[in-house]
Amino acid sequence: MSTTTAPPPRVETPLRRFAAEFAESRIAVGGLVVFVLIALGALFAPWITPQNPYDLMQIDIMDGRQPPGTSGGAGFTFWLGTDDQGRDMFSAILYGLRISLLVGAGSALIAAMVGASLGLIAAYAGGRTDSAIMRLVDLQLSFPAILVALMILAFLGKGILNVVLALVIVEWAYYARTVRGSALVERRREYIEAAHCLALPTHRILFRHLLPNCLPPLIVVATMQVARAIALEATLSFLGLGVPITEPSLGLLIANGYQYMLSGHYWISFYPGIALLITIVSINLVGDHLRDVLNPRLKR
Repeated sequence: MSTTTAPPPRVETPLRRFAAEFAESRIAVGGLVVFVLIALGALFAPWITPQNPYDLMQIDIMDGRQPPGTSGGAGFTFWLGTDDQGRDMFSAILYGLRISLLVGAGSALIAAMVGASLGLIAAYAGGRTDSAIMRLVDLQLSFPAILVALMILAFLGKGILNVVLALVIVEWAYYARTVRGSALVERRREYIEAAHCLALPTHRILFRHLLPNCLPPLIVVATMQVARAIALEATLSFLGLGVPITEPSLGLLIANGYQYMLSGHYWISFYPGIALLITIVSINLVGDHLRDVLNPRLKR
């Protein structure tokens, strides 16, 4: 008589548990799906858009300010209309999303690296080093971020790299304060004492042992700061101090159509504004649920 053996029990890894908890919120999953679609649309914009809106050989000034659904002379339909220079708004939005996401993600990544490093050093060193870094953090956070960014860009001028630098300067303090708070708790744990007993180098203790245990709050802050950086960049570009007109983001597209709002050409600013809103909301939905998953005490 043959006997069948039961299959081995399924091992629940931390990653699988995290995915299951994240999937409990349909709103967060929907936000993630929307953001992935937006990111893919921006990434593959040259292949899915009917024209390159910033190639002078592909645009016609005679197509300027055409309403949504108008057929263009090039043989395709302007589903979202055109701007004052005859550029297809659908193409311009996807190309603008590339700049907005690049600036937002790039500045958040660099600011996270700088802020996390300073936060770890402040928590681990303590004493005067901690006081000096945290006083600098308090000074940074006491000024409105948009004001600091405006002052920096007024001095440096327009440009993607200058915008990223300005956003890093106004964002790093959030990461430093968050990581310092987590590191102060972790530095008293047994594994840090064991690392001291083994005489491990300081940099290895900080980034090999202490930093991984501070990642959950850092991930949440980084997600929120990406959305904040995109909004700040759009505001700076709308005010004329962000990216140059040759590399427009969503904020600059909104600014280009603002003067035509009262004349009835709403779509020039409206659709880029909707794209910006959807992008920021989708990132915030993901970040808000990440906070609940990574810190169950905050779960509502």
